[in-house]
Amino acid sequence: MCSDAVVKKILALSSIRSDYDLMSTLYKRLTADPGMDFKLLVSGAHLSPSHGYSARHVLEDGVPLLSKVETLISGDTRSARLKTASNLLSASIDLVKDFSPDAMLIAGDREDVLVGAMIGGFLGIPTVHFFGGDHAADGHIDNPVRHATSKLASLHFVSHEEHRQRLLSLGEESSRIHVTGSLALDKFMDEPMLDRAEVASRVGAPSQAFAASWAVLIFHPIAEEEAVAADYIETACRILLERGYHVFLGAPNTDPGNHRLVDALARLDLDPRVTFYKNIPRNLFVNLLRHSALITGNSSAGLLEAPSLKMPAINLGKRQRGRLAASSVLFTDGSAQAFVSALDRVEQPEFQRGLAHLANPYGDGRSTDRVMSLLRTIDFQAFLRKAADPLAICHEPR
Repeated sequence: MCSDAVVKKILALSSIRSDYDLMSTLYKRLTADPGMDFKLLVSGAHLSPSHGYSARHVLEDGVPLLSKVETLISGDTRSARLKTASNLLSASIDLVKDFSPDAMLIAGDREDVLVGAMIGGFLGIPTVHFFGGDHAADGHIDNPVRHATSKLASLHFVSHEEHRQRLLSLGEESSRIHVTGSLALDKFMDEPMLDRAEVASRVGAPSQAFAASWAVLIFHPIAEEEAVAADYIETACRILLERGYHVFLGAPNTDPGNHRLVDALARLDLDPRVTFYKNIPRNLFVNLLRHSALITGNSSAGLLEAPSLKMPAINLGKRQRGRLAASSVLFTDGSAQAFVSALDRVEQPEFQRGLAHLANPYGDGRSTDRVMSLLRTIDFQAFLRKAADPLAICHEPR
């Protein structure tokens, strides 16, 4: 263990609003801690005007930047995504080397996380991977990227015991894995409440939205459903409007297929009962969820955050299937019949009463405290070299 008096240099990588929001509570705590010299390297969609230039939210939070690296290749193809990762790798190596952090923090399952783990491994910098050990049975590239990152990472801060067990099955040593709960939930403890009228006004909803029940719809592209994704969105939106909801449509991420989805969302936004938003401040998004009756689509917010708000989630299609989920999350195939059936169920009084006793399997909203304690005390260098034989580890008692 290291002395608390030693100032540790910590670097984190972030390329998109979604991963920053998952980690922002921790980043702000690291910024304020006199025992930490913390910097954030931002890239990708953060710096893209067409994706809302979410880097401004980082600056508003007062999180210090190591650098802003322009990496995003404008395009709607798989090759564009890979070229973006290549840009990040080549542009970041010297920046990371010159800063020479004691540890790098990487979160999730996007390509930039794998890039960060590679940089850490080859430069001899310990890496701490958040949200590893998770798995969705959807065949999406995110899953092997997440697991590959875990194999490169030095330490793992995971959300649930199930994720710890999966990392053990991958041949990771138990001493490297810490169950901290999901940092994504901590923002619900910290973000101030906004009233319904202020939320509606700031998101850009018309005055008539105030009287309706709200539903949030966020759908991200997935290659296997590229041809039907717009139909899923339009079908769910139509049914929600028929039930009297005001629908808030969130912009998709930058994965291949996002342009087609944005076009579909823009068409739906012509209806005054629909409000399309791109990147909005974290506090506004948290309060939008707080005032909404349900969330649908295929965003991880339905699994991770919604249960903390006692909010039902209706998942559309293959994305997120197979992941750990609370009883408030219903999975559908995206068809109208399946969505109507799920909506009927979540609107039943018995289902609504059950939400009052719902526990979020991903944590209690206090994960930042656990992570900060670990970051202050862990000797990162002791975990840099991975010499253990995975075959031997897999046969150890768990």
